Amino acid sequence: MKVSAATTTEYTIRDQERMQLAPRYFRWQAELAEAAIGDRVLEIGCGVGNFTQHLLKKSLVVAVDIEGSCIDRMAEAFPGCPNLVTCRLDVQDPDFIALRRYDVDSIVCLNVLEHVRDDALALRHMHAVLPSGGRVVLIVPAFEALYGPIDRRLGHFRRYSKRSVRALARSTGYAAVSLRYMNVIGFFGWHMNAHLLRYTEQSASQIRIFDRCCVPVMRRIESWLAPPFGQSLFVVLEKI
Repeated sequence: MKVSAATTTEYTIRDQERMQLAPRYFRWQAELAEAAIGDRVLEIGCGVGNFTQHLLKKSLVVAVDIEGSCIDRMAEAFPGCPNLVTCRLDVQDPDFIALRRYDVDSIVCLNVLEHVRDDALALRHMHAVLPSGGRVVLIVPAFEALYGPIDRRLGHFRRYSKRSVRALARSTGYAAVSLRYMNVIGFFGWHMNAHLLRYTEQSASQIRIFDRCCVPVMRRIESWLAPPFGQSLFVVLEKI
């Protein structure tokens, strides 16, 4: 497996701002996550708030990111939200466990775990924060064969399979409640970018076309027919 020397800090604000061109994609993620999370939510890797905005109807949202600049942007984007707490913190840091004081019932970690060097440690720290039966919702990139220049530049240490996620869950104290691939069209697009075009980033035009033309179709089809493969894995873990 090709492992980048990059860290999560290389997942820049510019990349996240570009993803603001995909509001339908984030609404799709929110729809999937909503069925699995409770009313007191910890978001790991909040970035500039692309997903956070869909959580603000909850009674409590604790939004954490390793980048101080992202936390600053969150304060600007969501001023005066009494149910929003922001914190600069690395999920691998032992101090992360102190977040249990917020009594969260669920954790969302979307498109973040692949940036974390020690993903098992990260999940153990999440485990320590949650009550028994608490849930972790993940979206992670799927299929190691898709790993390419974009993954490398973004600081992805790995891509995942259903088997690797199940093994990781068992080793860190979780039961896998749900594992399903998502974003079939993205699978082919990522393969083209990584192995044919050798792109190091997705263009703004690609993101716009994907969001406007592909997401509405996939969201509808994949809601009733789980695809056999996809660009990403949607995962729900429950603390044992």
